[in-house]
Amino acid sequence: MTYISTLLRLLDERGYIHQATDAAALDALASKQVVPGYIGFDATAPSLHVGSLVQIMMLRRLQQTGHKPIVLMGGGTTKVGDPSGKDESRKLLTADGIQTNIASIRQVFERYLTFGDGPTDAVMVDNDTWLSQLGYVELLRDVGPHFTINRMLTFDSVKLRLDREQPLTFLEFNYMILQAYDFRELALHHGCRLQMGGSDQWGNIINGIELTRRMESKEVFGLTTPLLTTADGAKMGKTAAGAVWLNEDALPAYNFWQYWRNADDRDVGRFLRLFTDLPLDEIVRLEFLGGSEINAAKIVLADEVTRLCRGEAAAQAAQATADATFAGGGVGADLPVLALPNDGISVIDALVGIGFAASRGEAKRLISGGGARLDGAAITDESALIGGGTEQRLSAGKKKHGIIRPV
Repeated sequence: MTYISTLLRLLDERGYIHQATDAAALDALASKQVVPGYIGFDATAPSLHVGSLVQIMMLRRLQQTGHKPIVLMGGGTTKVGDPSGKDESRKLLTADGIQTNIASIRQVFERYLTFGDGPTDAVMVDNDTWLSQLGYVELLRDVGPHFTINRMLTFDSVKLRLDREQPLTFLEFNYMILQAYDFRELALHHGCRLQMGGSDQWGNIINGIELTRRMESKEVFGLTTPLLTTADGAKMGKTAAGAVWLNEDALPAYNFWQYWRNADDRDVGRFLRLFTDLPLDEIVRLEFLGGSEINAAKIVLADEVTRLCRGEAAAQAAQATADATFAGGGVGADLPVLALPNDGISVIDALVGIGFAASRGEAKRLISGGGARLDGAAITDESALIGGGTEQRLSAGKKKHGIIRPV
């Protein structure tokens, strides 16, 4: 459909829209007034990873087009655990641990959004504020009648676990009720009209819309993004060495920059639309570069995403390290570093310790395949020990490099 609001036109042009409830009514609303919209993030770790970045960018697009982003931190729902897309229960965290994670996560949002008290300034709220105050009998009486077990059993987050005969605790089964209650609470006390999220959250969003309509007689909307995978089918934000974290203290800027530099050629245009503010005509030019010139587009992608997430200095330092490592054959200052014990370290442990392999078995396969090198020389003996009192460069393939440094 052709959208009239700047918000939905922008989201559509850049590839964010998968499903929307009553898109025409949402479009009309966004064309005539400020629309407060929210996305929820559970605080299961001190940092979000790249898999959450499209949602963060959705909030940024909301603010860029004159609307109000609400960042909902799941201080309450993290105590329960979202079963969506999970094969097993999450480890439950303490209240103090959750609040520490929220404070750490906020640092990234402050790079993407402008927070304040103005009509389009972003706000961060914690659903523990209201969820922990709910009485159980009150919840059953006021909210319970609006949900049926029959329908709850049809949601993918539940069916996935039941079809595989994996346990789904009563605690997790209640998660969708709490998330629906969040939308009702935000609509009632923060004027929220829109919930956004990944396509796996569609059922939960619908629940919130219906609960808000039934309890408060308010018209609210939902919008989801497509399931985001790389061109080769891998889940966004995961690598062999682990998650691509957004916080600097969880993943060095060079590793973050390199993740985007190593993007599949087929993903460059899509990632530029989703994760950068570059104009669309410039993105079209970059994505159609042929042959080796596509590498120039990947560098732009890496620079732009790193600049938004980590700041200008981090982007410049990461590219300088890449230039020193690849062009000059040297050792860039921003490469990942692994401390070398006095008695040395095995090449297997070094590859795992620096993050180039997720396990000892993977490290052995890397060596047997000729992909591991020390100071440019191929490592052929998987039982070899790295020693000596000098700094050495460890490499995995052509794109991953790190420093082994004496303590």
